[in-house]
Amino acid sequence: MTSASIVTAAMLAIGDELLSGRTKDKNIGHLADMLTMVGIDLREVRIVADDEEAIVEAVNALRGRYDHVFTSGGIGPTHDDITADAISKAFGVECVHDPKAMELLGAMYERRGMDFTEARKRMARMPLGADHIANPVSTAPGFKIGNVYVMAGVPQVFQAMLDSLLPSLPTGTPVLSRTVRSPFGEGDIGTPLTEVQKHHPETSIGSYPKFDGKSFSTDIVIRGRDESAIAEAEADVAAMIEAISRSRQGG
Repeated sequence: MTSASIVTAAMLAIGDELLSGRTKDKNIGHLADMLTMVGIDLREVRIVADDEEAIVEAVNALRGRYDHVFTSGGIGPTHDDITADAISKAFGVECVHDPKAMELLGAMYERRGMDFTEARKRMARMPLGADHIANPVSTAPGFKIGNVYVMAGVPQVFQAMLDSLLPSLPTGTPVLSRTVRSPFGEGDIGTPLTEVQKHHPETSIGSYPKFDGKSFSTDIVIRGRDESAIAEAEADVAAMIEAISRSRQGG
């Protein structure tokens, strides 16, 4: 079996509107897809309100547990956009108007013939010493400090920031997957599939039920970082399905 490098991550989605249901999150699924592609395991997701202490507590817990922490939301121009302040507090540094961000935003508003108001200047605030995450959509940068990457909540902007960030991050060995379609429901395959999993601990085997209006079936998904290990598990899953089919025919 080949050795695999595992890099872990967590996501912190910030905003009262997420918890109230007013806004339906679109960033968690996108982040999960993108991290899987590059070989980073998303291990935990938290959603917290626009509350400084809650954000600080979550950031400090997650950044000590995982290689990367990605946040979304709370870096806009309004009074309840407090993520920059909370991240600064979590790292014990001052939250400042970053000179480079001020220059970028000032130039952008000048081009658009708009006043660079105090509210808009809030979008240039970040922890002292933080680096920028480029924002090709609306200019206002996200930022990174330590292993924490702070991005906008607007999905289009979040996705653009993530695209600019990912190539610079340490990544691991991508997870591979195979899907075996079973004509039987989970109730029929549950016990033997558990035995298959016990014999292939280097893989993760999940079952996902389907119903076509008449009968149940199951998609069995085998995940792992070693191609041969996945192939061996896949062969045993196929043999399990065949054994169930034979027992049904014999009955």
